[in-house]
Amino acid sequence: MPQSPSRKRAAIVGAGPVGCLAALALSKRGWNVDLYEGRPDLRLPSSKAASEQRSINLAISHRGIAALEAIDPAVADQFLQSAIPMRGRMIHTEAGELDSQLYDRDGQCINSIGRAVLNEGLLEEAAASENVRLFFNHKVLSADFDNRKLMVKDTVSNKEFQVDFDFCIGADGSYSIIQRQMMRVVRMDYQQEYITHEYVELKMPAGRGVNGEPVFLLDPNHLHIWPRHSFMLIALPNRDKTFTCTLFAPSAELDRLKTPDSILTWFKFHFPDAVQAIGEKLLVEDVLTNPRSPLICTKSKPYHYKDRVIILGDAAHSMVPFYGQGLNCGLEDVRILSTLLDSEGVDPSIQEAGASEHAVDRRLLRVLERYTEGRYQDLLSICDLAMDNFVEMRHSVTTLSYIFKKTVDTILYSLTSRKMVELSSLRPTLSRVPYPSGEPRAWLPLYTMITFRPDISYATAKRKAERQARILEGLGWAGTTLVGVVGLWATLLVRKTLTERLR
Repeated sequence: MPQSPSRKRAAIVGAGPVGCLAALALSKRGWNVDLYEGRPDLRLPSSKAASEQRSINLAISHRGIAALEAIDPAVADQFLQSAIPMRGRMIHTEAGELDSQLYDRDGQCINSIGRAVLNEGLLEEAAASENVRLFFNHKVLSADFDNRKLMVKDTVSNKEFQVDFDFCIGADGSYSIIQRQMMRVVRMDYQQEYITHEYVELKMPAGRGVNGEPVFLLDPNHLHIWPRHSFMLIALPNRDKTFTCTLFAPSAELDRLKTPDSILTWFKFHFPDAVQAIGEKLLVEDVLTNPRSPLICTKSKPYHYKDRVIILGDAAHSMVPFYGQGLNCGLEDVRILSTLLDSEGVDPSIQEAGASEHAVDRRLLRVLERYTEGRYQDLLSICDLAMDNFVEMRHSVTTLSYIFKKTVDTILYSLTSRKMVELSSLRPTLSRVPYPSGEPRAWLPLYTMITFRPDISYATAKRKAERQARILEGLGWAGTTLVGVVGLWATLLVRKTLTERLR
């Protein structure tokens, strides 16, 4: 569908996965879409090196897949062919032992995919849409939402100019210019927190098979974790048989790794098997040259201003990466927005009778209001859960209490939920409504609800998990009390028996 002057224009700021999916969603609904990105085109060879160092590998799970399928099923199938399924965590203990902890009783997996693979694929889809225009090296400097104008700078020519829009989407990441511009006109509640940890990415090369072919040095169908209490190392598989490793550690701990000797001594003490797989030379080079990146959590409300603008993805809710939901949540934002646009019948070709250029599109306004009100508790919940999961990943997974609770969780799940809810059964409704399910009656582990049940909202999953945790705690106290009563009874019985024999 070629761009038409009679149709409304959407300006999307940020050409990451969320911005690209938003562009596809609006273009399929007839909008003219202009996509602005301050960086060069990711698909160019000159952009490859920088993109490979900038972020953690992506773990796409059911929520992200459901969002892709709701917008374009063919795109979802294409990306899953490039992904590597991971069926569980492989814990590397301090004693050098391996412990496989499956994610799901039914064998459901999360999927490792390179950010560049996903982003480039979505860019290609957007570029193939006739009513989408891509503008790289175009940095948005400011926004006048009331008059529907953006000030943009072409960073190649250094020229600044204004562009018009009818509707703006900010998908420009944690340091979003669109969000900052919204704060000038909206009474926005905003919270930002940096945790004490930073991360550094490392590369584990492919090994060589008997015939010299590349092979994985670790099991490729697991997410590998080296939990070490206050820090951890993780590794995710890539299609070229390498692993992308990420070290998460307190800034003070990373400050100590300044020389080759200090790096090798520290890594050999905490992660000896990882050092052997990565290789000493490559490990030292990566630690000394790869950037240290901060970990940030942001919360905000509202996510919109009038019928003019909305923020999605990290622009609205940056979260730490320890639940693997940052990407999935951002893609789900687009799916939720799309279902609301359809339910309110928003049509970019319709102009209300007698409306001026400053008139409010009442249908679009209702969509954005419903999005903010309906999405807020979900986004608070997943940001908090992501922070909580860091403690689990770097420490709890090695404790007996965690393993016991996980076992009980799985038993109760199996007793009350005999049948798995498959993603394919949810596809028709997920493209029409935000969440077709309310709170399920059966017992469900929190990880299952967050990762494999996109029909359950984050807030609902968190509330249900908290109630289940209280039940488990009650069962624990009941069990302790029962053991105590039995022990006391046994003691009294022994005492009585001995007393009678001594008479």
